[in-house]
Amino acid sequence: MISSITQPDFSSLLSSIERKNLLSYLDERQSKKINLTDDSINFETDAQLKKRSSQWRYLVNQQSIHTSKAFIEDVKKCGTAQHNLAEFTSHGKSSAENIEQAMTDWLILLFNHLFKDKQVMLVRGVGEPEYFPAQDNQPARIEFAHGFFASALHELSHFCVAGPQRRLLPDFGYWYAADGRSAAQQKAFERVEIKPQALECLFNLACRRPFQVSQDNLFADFDTSASTFAEDVYQQVQIYLKKPNTLPPDAKTLLHALLTVCKTS
Repeated sequence: MISSITQPDFSSLLSSIERKNLLSYLDERQSKKINLTDDSINFETDAQLKKRSSQWRYLVNQQSIHTSKAFIEDVKKCGTAQHNLAEFTSHGKSSAENIEQAMTDWLILLFNHLFKDKQVMLVRGVGEPEYFPAQDNQPARIEFAHGFFASALHELSHFCVAGPQRRLLPDFGYWYAADGRSAAQQKAFERVEIKPQALECLFNLACRRPFQVSQDNLFADFDTSASTFAEDVYQQVQIYLKKPNTLPPDAKTLLHALLTVCKTS
């Protein structure tokens, strides 16, 4: 794996100035969309986004989280209540795991609201992540691994990169080899992961969360020290920041929402 010495500092990306410039670009883009269509979400007036903003501040700022009946009822009314939210409040105190799971439920609600017109849902999976295309009048499902917030953002990045044709295919038509890939397989894996992980980085930074690349090959039996994957992802993030017009359309929507609602003050 890449040593910590050569690991780029992803936390240095999306500075306050870059955050402001990116949000300004996305605000302008959204304003044009609203003028062109009546079904675009107005990020300034949308009631659901205002709720998500309030909930995010609550989850981020509280050191000890106690029962929040309003939050639980809001989730239940949306019809997507998750079992962990009941556990989260029933004990009357918070833990790192409970907060993380509540944030994951928050992300599910946010994404499913933003993309409600695209016939796709973000779903907490019980196993490994998988994408199921829409069929039999049922929406497509983006299932992420084991309820992890980071896994959800990773799978959403793949959804944003995938074009209309790939979204018709299981797992977007990509192959996947388990940990222990050959050198050639690892090289192919890293090549297709650059843009998704660059988006994943931006999504995490928009939430003010740390990001670390994943080469997903812990048991490699070959020398990986020459890999430039982390640097390639870092450079792709910089390209997106310098040229936000190159971001995939759905990535712009999700990133805009995260930058807008994930404010801690």
